[in-house]
Amino acid sequence: MTKERPRQLKAVPAIIFAIGLAMLTGCTTRPSPEVLKPVHLSAPVGSEAAPDRVSVLVATNRTPDTVRGGFGGTWAEKLTYEEYAFSVPPGRKDTAITYPTTKPDPERQFAVVERKQLPKDVFVQQALASVQADGTIGIFVHGYNYSYQEALYRTAQIAADANIQGAPILFSWPSAASVTGYVADRDAALFSRSELNSLVTSLSASGKVKRIILFGHSMGGFLVMETVRQLKLQHRDDVVGKLVVVLAAPDIDVDVFRSQLADIGQMPVPISLLVSKDDGALVASSFIAEERARVGRLDVDDPVIREAALKERVRVIDITSIQASDGLGHDRYASLVKFGAQIASFENGKRSSPGDVGAFVFDAAGAAISSPFRLAGRVVGSQ
Repeated sequence: MTKERPRQLKAVPAIIFAIGLAMLTGCTTRPSPEVLKPVHLSAPVGSEAAPDRVSVLVATNRTPDTVRGGFGGTWAEKLTYEEYAFSVPPGRKDTAITYPTTKPDPERQFAVVERKQLPKDVFVQQALASVQADGTIGIFVHGYNYSYQEALYRTAQIAADANIQGAPILFSWPSAASVTGYVADRDAALFSRSELNSLVTSLSASGKVKRIILFGHSMGGFLVMETVRQLKLQHRDDVVGKLVVVLAAPDIDVDVFRSQLADIGQMPVPISLLVSKDDGALVASSFIAEERARVGRLDVDDPVIREAALKERVRVIDITSIQASDGLGHDRYASLVKFGAQIASFENGKRSSPGDVGAFVFDAAGAAISSPFRLAGRVVGSQ
């Protein structure tokens, strides 16, 4: 009994700290499934009097909420496919999302203007129609404590700011969308490996697809790594060979990540980690995990980290210089696209060279990244 007492006491402040952090980001009311209902705007979307329009494709293994019309945090046995069109407010200066009200204001608010459910074959056709000229297609995997609608609107914001052609794909796994649901979310992420595997495999089967950007944020990064590991253990090198993995603020135990890398082995394009030493959400995650280090808080100034990045053949990119909007430094990835300029990526559309791995620092004042769906940027101070 006395041996267990310190651990119990230690868990209490960790949970309190995590809830406190959540309260910092929970000042506004979280959107209900009502924001998924298409609205009619007075001016046709795309006209001079109206805001821009973006489309998003969604694959989700959440169970439909038949009462409110959305999707909850209950796990489903099969994927549901949807397509959305959004009205995007013009002149936005940051990554904050203003959700529609009963009478939407297109000058200030994002809003769904079209929504339809798709059979799998039509979804795949629509996805293939969105493949970029270089054969690239992007999949965004959200993190812990996200509702379906929050993940959907975030994907629309990224797509709008990146100004990419076609519709990006959101893979929405059944997060409980609750600050107290951390353990449940981790289980849900593990449960979702086969569904994300199925999505990636379906898209890679087309010769039109040359590269699939798997962009995972926070716990979504853990799901991405587990899916790639599963594909590798299934000997699906034909699929893994098309993957470009980008993990933003990955909520992954450092030793677990090392184990995942050992199973995955060397990838044609090195895995990229977007990290920040001051990520407050990952501080809370570390507390919950008995103070075990998280990959998203790796310190590129540490010689051990620099050596490990070279040894493991990964790119560790410090993006601390990018301003966050959540007060925790956990959503910097959403701000990457505001730098906007179309500049060459590390691989320039080709396979990477050995010199592309290591630790780097992103300079927001003098560099740019065009899109988190298509890792591109100029890094400075190669460590």
